[in-house]
Amino acid sequence: MPELPEVETVRKGLNQLTLNQKITGGDVLLDRTIAYPFSVGEFIDGIKNSAYPGGVGAAIAIWHRRGKYLVAELTSSSPSSTSWLGVHLRMTGQLLWVDRDEPLHKHTRVRLFFGDRQELRFVDQRTFGQMWWVPPGIPVESVITGLAKLAADPFSDEFSVDYLASKLQKRRRPIKTALLDQSVVAGLGNIYADEALFKSGILPETLCTDLKLKQIENLRTAIIQVLETSIEAGGTTFSNFLNVKGVNGNYGGVAWVYNRAGEPCRVCDTPIMRTRLAGRSSHFCPECQRG
Repeated sequence: MPELPEVETVRKGLNQLTLNQKITGGDVLLDRTIAYPFSVGEFIDGIKNSAYPGGVGAAIAIWHRRGKYLVAELTSSSPSSTSWLGVHLRMTGQLLWVDRDEPLHKHTRVRLFFGDRQELRFVDQRTFGQMWWVPPGIPVESVITGLAKLAADPFSDEFSVDYLASKLQKRRRPIKTALLDQSVVAGLGNIYADEALFKSGILPETLCTDLKLKQIENLRTAIIQVLETSIEAGGTTFSNFLNVKGVNGNYGGVAWVYNRAGEPCRVCDTPIMRTRLAGRSSHFCPECQRG
C-alpha cells in the first residue's frame, strides 16, 4: 500500500502538472471506484461543472495530502462554492498523467480529461481505491469520513513528543501494531513503521506501555527522518508504486530492514529477521533493536 512518502510524491507531481488546467470531462470504467456521489454521472458532472455553473469546466487550484488521502481543491468564482476531489490509493492505486492517446492499461478505473490532450488516469489492480467529489457547502470530512479519524501528521507542529506519548503510553499493544493505526500516526504504514523502529532501536513486539519517554522521543525523530529520506528518494518501488509520470521510487534500495529478511544488517551484519504481528510482516535486527 502506498504510504505517506509515496502519496506525498504523487501530490508534488500533481501540483507540478495539473494545476489551473480545466477538467473538460471524464470516464468511469469501474463504478465502485466512485465512493461519492453514488451516481457516476453526478460525479463527472460535478468535477467538470461545479465551480463554473455555465459548464465551461472546473480546474484544480491545489492538491493537499492528509495522511494517505489526496484532496484537490477545485477552483470557483467564490470561496463558498469551492468543491473538492478526493482520492485514496489504497493497496495498488496509481494516478498517472498521460497523453490522451496513450493506450489504456487494463486496470484503468477512472479517466479525467484536461484540455485537448492530457488526462489523469486512476489505475488500480486490486480495485480497493476510491474517489470522491464533495459538492460546495458540504464539509469534506462529512463525505470522506476517514479524514475525521486521522491522527496528527508527522510533519505537523502537533506531532510532538508529548503528543506521541499520549497516544502510546496507555496502549497495551505492540508498538508496531500501534504505529499502523491511523488514529495514532497519520500516513505511516508497514514499510516505514519497520524502518522507524529500526532507527530508534525498538523491537516491534515491545508493548507501548513499556516504552520510556526517551524511546518515544527517539521514535518520533526516527519517524520523521525515514519519511523525509523516502520522500527525497521519490518513495519505494514496493507494491508497484509509480509517481504521476510512471517512474519508480528509489527508497527500496536503501531500506534498513524492510523486505530484507535474511540479509545482513547494514549496521552490524546480523541477519535481518522477519516475524508477523496482527497478520502483518515485521522486519527487524535482533542486535540493533533490543528495546
